[in-house]
This record gives sequence, C-alpha cells and structure tokens, in this order.
Amino acid sequence: MARKIYDYPSGNDLRTFMKKFRKWFVILAGLILLAILFFGSFYTIREQEQAVVTTFGKAKTVGTAGLHFKIPLIQKVQKVDTTIKGLSIGYEQKTGAKIEAESMMITSDFNFVNVDFFVEYKVSDPIKALYASSDPVTILKNIAQSSIRAVVGSYNVDSVITTGKYEIQSAIKESILEELVKHDIGIQLVNITIQDSEPPTDEVMEAFKAVETAKQGKETALNNASKYRNEKIPQAEAQVDKIIQEAESAKAKRINEAQAEVARFNEMYEEYIKYPLITKQRMFYETMEDVLPSLKVIIDTGDGGVQKLLPLEPIIEGGDR
Repeated sequence: MARKIYDYPSGNDLRTFMKKFRKWFVILAGLILLAILFFGSFYTIREQEQAVVTTFGKAKTVGTAGLHFKIPLIQKVQKVDTTIKGLSIGYEQKTGAKIEAESMMITSDFNFVNVDFFVEYKVSDPIKALYASSDPVTILKNIAQSSIRAVVGSYNVDSVITTGKYEIQSAIKESILEELVKHDIGIQLVNITIQDSEPPTDEVMEAFKAVETAKQGKETALNNASKYRNEKIPQAEAQVDKIIQEAESAKAKRINEAQAEVARFNEMYEEYIKYPLITKQRMFYETMEDVLPSLKVIIDTGDGGVQKLLPLEPIIEGGDR
C-alpha cells in the first residue's frame, strides 16, 4: 500500500507569510485608527442642547447648534439637554399614584394636609450641572421639599386648601431660588405649582367639610345678626330719642309748674303779710270751692241756730261696708 506524502511549508515560506500578515494587520489597524480619529473628530449639537468640552481637565461650554470639531482622544464631549423639564413631589408623575411620605404635611394650626407639587427646571450652567454635584436634580428636589414643608407649615389649613395657594406658591419659589443661589449647582428653577391639596383621609375630609359647613353657617348667622342689628338699632335710637324728648318735655313742664307754684306762693305770702285775716278767709273759700263740689253734704240748722255741714257720702259708704 502506497503512503501519501504531505508537503509542509519550509521555514522561509512561514516567515514570508508572517511578514505579509503583519503588514496587512498594521495597514488594517491604521485604517481603523484613522476611521476612529476621523469620525471621532466631529460632534453635533442640536437645538436646546449644549456641549461641555473637556481638554486636559479644563471644561468649556459650546452652545452653538451644528457640527463641531474636537481633538480625538484628547478632548471629551458631554452633551447637556437645556430644555425645561419637570419633577413631581407628592405623587408619581407617570402613574399619578400618591406618595404620602412626600405629600403629607402639617400646617400652622396643627392639621394634616396632602399637597402635591410640580417643579419645572432647566440647566442654566452645563459645566456646574455636570461637575458641581453628582446628582443636581436630586439636590433640587431635596431643596424643594424642604422649602415646601417650611412654607406650608407657616400657613393654616384653610389657606393651604383654599384661598392661599398662589401666595404659598410664590413664597416657596422665592425660598427655592435663594437656596439654589447658595448651592450653585447649575440648575435654574422655572416654576413650581400646587397640583392638588386636600385632607389626608376620607374621615378628615368629611370633618373638614363639616367645619367648612359650620363656618358658612357661622357667616350666615353673623350676617343675619348684623342685618337684624342694623334694622333694630335705628328703631331703638329713635325710641331713645323719643323717650329723651318726652322726659325733657316733662322736666320742663314740671319745672315751669314748680316755678309757677313758687311764684304763686310768694305772691300769696306777700299778700298774707300785708292782710293776714283777709288772706286766710280767701284761702278758706278757695279751698272750699275745690272741696265742696266733690262732696255730697247735708246742711243741718239746729235749734241753736248753728249750721252743720254733714258729709253724706262717707257715711253711706261706711254703712254699705
């Protein structure tokens, strides 16, 4: 049986092959490196976007939209979105589910209330937003929550739920802006709004509604009382004026009568001093004129020739008893 003989490459042929392989490998690697360098030398900035270009640890901002050049392997480019974004406090932004740990707060009158907020923000300084902190959005949320609790805690529950929302929003915004200036993290607050505010449970809500109803009843009662007061006070004042006028009239009348009596008495006294006997007789006759018409009398002429005046009416009345 014949044996098959294989031809193995000689040492010179192997060396030649390895040289060619290395040559093509270097060429291919060079082409790949050139492609990387070429395509890595350009970057694009879109609208509402800025880039932070870092060269040997020194960063600068590029804000012009379009195609830009960078030095490959030396300059590093990080793009930052500068559009207005939002974060929710007190609820899940996607599902709307309430987060009571964030939303439940206590007011100045020691009532609990659930308040949801929506915070709008944007990057104002891309370099600081990237390097001043590891997570500027989380810092903004913590600042917002702290300011919200501080401001809400200074208002009563009625203001938080009903009439004071705009004032509370304004106060919270000012507080957040002051804190952002202190922290300087490259984030700018655009706006913060109260999405919803309500008592934390159905029982508390019912109690709050009952309180509101009682307050409305109180206001109604006060209004009715004020109306009744406004109606009755003029009448009472008129009655008081009438009584005062009658009293003044009676007073003047009594004074005049008293003065007349005094004057009459003085005149009689002067006459009495001048003519005592005549004055006594006159006074007697005047008194009898006043008394006799009201009495029923019997004139009895006795045997001695003395006339007697007997009042008949008192005797009759005494006999009837």
